[in-house]
Amino acid sequence: MTDNPKKLGVIALTALIISSSIGSGIFAIPTDMAAAAAPGGALVAWAIAGVGVLALCLSIVNIGRKKPELSGIVSYAEDGFGPFSGFISGWGYWLSAWLGNVAFATMMMKTLGRFFPVFEEGNNLISILLASVVLWGLTYVVNRGVEGAAALNTIITLCKLLPLGLYIVLALLFFDLPTFMENFWGTSSAGFEFGPIMEQVTNSMMVIMWVFVGIEGAAMMSDRAQNRAIVGKSTVLGLIGLLIIYVSASMLPYGIMSREQVAELASPAMGYVLAENVGDWFPTVVNIALIISIFGSWLSWTMLPAETTLVMANRNLLPKKFGELNQHGAPTFSLVFMTALTQAFMFTLLFTDQAYQFAYSLCTAAIFVSWLYVTLYQVKLSSDLKETGQLVIGLVGTVFYLWAIWVSGIDYFLLCLIVYLLGIVLYIQARKAIGVKKLFASGELVLVVLLIAGAVLALVRLFTGQITL
Repeated sequence: MTDNPKKLGVIALTALIISSSIGSGIFAIPTDMAAAAAPGGALVAWAIAGVGVLALCLSIVNIGRKKPELSGIVSYAEDGFGPFSGFISGWGYWLSAWLGNVAFATMMMKTLGRFFPVFEEGNNLISILLASVVLWGLTYVVNRGVEGAAALNTIITLCKLLPLGLYIVLALLFFDLPTFMENFWGTSSAGFEFGPIMEQVTNSMMVIMWVFVGIEGAAMMSDRAQNRAIVGKSTVLGLIGLLIIYVSASMLPYGIMSREQVAELASPAMGYVLAENVGDWFPTVVNIALIISIFGSWLSWTMLPAETTLVMANRNLLPKKFGELNQHGAPTFSLVFMTALTQAFMFTLLFTDQAYQFAYSLCTAAIFVSWLYVTLYQVKLSSDLKETGQLVIGLVGTVFYLWAIWVSGIDYFLLCLIVYLLGIVLYIQARKAIGVKKLFASGELVLVVLLIAGAVLALVRLFTGQITL
């Protein structure tokens, strides 16, 4: 790190959260939500997810106040449950971040395909080659200095929020309440039926959680914040802003056309919701905004995984090589390592018809582990301090994320465990390098066995065709 690095303020950190979360998902959310749920079911899903994400954010804020010496969610898991848990949390976050970049690459190329048909659906060879150029270009930018990249990210955030604001304003103008209320619950009786509604909620959960990935960005960048207090403030401000934007973007289309019509819109759906009302220029504007939005998120998510491995190396959870900084204060080896893996994974998209959905589902499944550790640490810390209110927040978050892992697709979660096999090898190297004799405590050995067993199960299911890409 440089001698006098420029620290990030509350605006830059809040922008990082919003930009990290608002990527490609919001532009497709009208269609994705309509395919999964009617207006009533979608509102219930948002309410449940909102409580779960709020519990996560409040946990981050509380832990930051009670344990200001801890830097990010990796250290939460380590302080509460030992070094191997710190590794599990950090590796899951790192894995999620670069898998998110794969999703961004696919959607960016698919969007460019609206203007240049040669890119088709974003997962052909020419798309992957151009995405690779962007990938390494962003790595170069971040390698020139994380704080400078964050400043650029703030400008990009403002650029992509303007068209989103225009969409929300126009959608409000054309919103029709009778259309919104038509078959509100989407059930056979047109009334509330618990079973069908909960099915809609579970079908919506992966879509909703995908757009919230990045909400913990301020905590992950806390070492570069001006002070610890603004980390919590930035997290809460980011959540409030995201909830307003997401709920508006996903719910307003139900009042402009029928659920069936929304579900059948072309991608990106946000542009086509208003095409008949304002003209064919609007989808073009949205496509351009989507490209800018993806670029901003891609930049954020190039910073975050490198920062994660840097933190892990400094805490002796990964080899010291991952913590080496160049003259600009950027972890070059971590950046190149992450970029090379992202590059390799991109080529696997040549063999799947659902490249974007596959990548973002893996991304979301991976980060559930890190989020779960935050709420578990909140439970432990609050129990030790005998703070009942904070304990309830932690318990609510823990139950929610355990449930979310299951309903969002357990196979995606199992596939993520395969990459943990590489991580465990690196973890062992790091612990041996500092002279640790007993690499795993008894409880940690149980986690090792479970991770390896899950990875083996995923490989068996993959090669026997029970999991399809």
